[in-house]
Amino acid sequence: MMENVVEFFKNLPPKKCTECGETVSEQHECYGTKCDKCLGFK
Repeated sequence: MMENVVEFFKNLPPKKCTECGETVSEQHECYGTKCDKCLGFK
């Protein structure tokens, strides 16, 4: 069963920022929806 969970997370597509569409450099299962640039961090 654990192997299936690991495979699920490994196969998720890259998360995209909801504001600019750039790939978010976070883990896919996190709750954030914006990249650092749109959040004002960089």
